[in-house]
Amino acid sequence: MFRVLNEDIRAVFGRDPAARSFWEVLTCYPGIHALILHRFAHWLWGHRLRWLARFVGYFARFATGIEIHPAAQIGRRFFIDHGMGVVIGETAEIGDDVTLYHGVTLGGTSWNKGKRHPTLGDGVVIGAGAKVLGPITVGAGAKVGSNAVVTKPVPAGATAVGNPARLVDHSEEGRQREAQAEKMGFSAYAVGGDQGDPLVKAIHSLLDHAAETDRRLESLLRELDAQGVRCNKDVQAADHFDPEYLSKIVD
Repeated sequence: MFRVLNEDIRAVFGRDPAARSFWEVLTCYPGIHALILHRFAHWLWGHRLRWLARFVGYFARFATGIEIHPAAQIGRRFFIDHGMGVVIGETAEIGDDVTLYHGVTLGGTSWNKGKRHPTLGDGVVIGAGAKVLGPITVGAGAKVGSNAVVTKPVPAGATAVGNPARLVDHSEEGRQREAQAEKMGFSAYAVGGDQGDPLVKAIHSLLDHAAETDRRLESLLRELDAQGVRCNKDVQAADHFDPEYLSKIVD
């Protein structure tokens, strides 16, 4: 038990730059206090001391603002940052190296008995205020953005954002849009291709058009170079063409 506690405390240093000492984490981090009390309550639950386990869980909620059902299964090196308002349901299963921020709910969507809470794979990160609901699986290494509401499975390594949650577009087309958006001075992060929002579709069309224009311009420059026509390099940075600019780019 002490070895697991030592791992839990040391895991904080890799995920919270504000942590300065082992003693500080042990005495001043409510997420660690809630985890210590949960591991004790879970042991009691496993030995069929159910009322006592629930009472320990209730005391932990009173002391830390974090509510974890004693039956919930939590892996090693689990970290709850800040912690206030975190709720973890009875049938939740959490892997190793998982991080939750304040206001996270791992809840259910029905009153039926049985598995009704999420399963989080190893290395999952759940942002502040996010709600992960139902007997779904969030795959290893996945991330859930702040205030997202997730009711469908999230593949390993994916990023889910929004309400209702959608997967961030990591396709080649999505990466091109992101790169083009950064060149234009803003980020299109979290704008998913599966939304029906007409404004999102319009933004995607503009980004795709800009990317295609860049591609055709680069092709034109290569063809001119092959024909022995030299162009100044700053043609690639031009926002638009006018007669004066065109007169300067060709030697």
